[in-house]
Amino acid sequence: MEIGLNMSISTNSIDVADIAAKAESLGFESIWLPEHPVMPVNPASKYPGSPDGSIPDYMSDMADPYIGLARASAVTSKIKLGTGISLIPERNPLVLAGAISTLDRFSGGRFLLGIGTGWLREETEIMGGDFDHRWTQAREAIEVMRALWTQDTAEYHGRYYDFPPVQCNPKPAQEGGPPVILGGNARNVFRRVVRWGDGWMPTASNPEQIAAGRAAIDELAEASGRDPSGISVTVFGQPADRGLIEQFANAGANRVIVRVASTTDRSVLDDLERIAEAVL
Repeated sequence: MEIGLNMSISTNSIDVADIAAKAESLGFESIWLPEHPVMPVNPASKYPGSPDGSIPDYMSDMADPYIGLARASAVTSKIKLGTGISLIPERNPLVLAGAISTLDRFSGGRFLLGIGTGWLREETEIMGGDFDHRWTQAREAIEVMRALWTQDTAEYHGRYYDFPPVQCNPKPAQEGGPPVILGGNARNVFRRVVRWGDGWMPTASNPEQIAAGRAAIDELAEASGRDPSGISVTVFGQPADRGLIEQFANAGANRVIVRVASTTDRSVLDDLERIAEAVL
């Protein structure tokens, strides 16, 4: 069982490089940063994570995760660097492929691409995404990036992305590109994971749901000829509860990501020590 940390980096946060260096010294396996590139001021969409649908204030103040992880990579050598999650329909995959491969190469192959498609229609559409078909768009984007990561000259002709032969360098350090880990609990998530993903990363899940998800993934993988052991299960955004983490391990999870409540002052470094004492 691997234990990582997820946190939000904002205007008032301390340097994420300091947090990453501390996390690595304590023995955490990974750190994960989220993103919301823009936040509409008066959206009609309701946030599914709150009882009244209100959007938490922190979502309008998120630093770019790729820049944050690049800073973290410069002061560490072992800890893995993940997006939790990156909103793929809101980014141009040709540009993103180059950023990811650069980060992966110069971090020594430590990048993990946690992806999602978002819940905020207005944000997705402002950023050029097709909200109603956002998972189809995300799949194409991943196909584009994998082609750019693995081929000297790549071209793609799809519904959302269409381009002639191009070159994209440098290539990632990880052969084939970083693992693509699909977030969420959508109805078709397990089929998507097995068809074109490397892992599943749900949030707000309990051990029973993880056990059921692991079983569904294993069954679909075996039916499609994939080795189920090559598909990871990462449980995202959990409290620092060792007993709960052990339940997730028994349910078939490979990794649990513990949430860090605040990064706004240097007391977060003490919080990491307390989390480490509780769960590592």
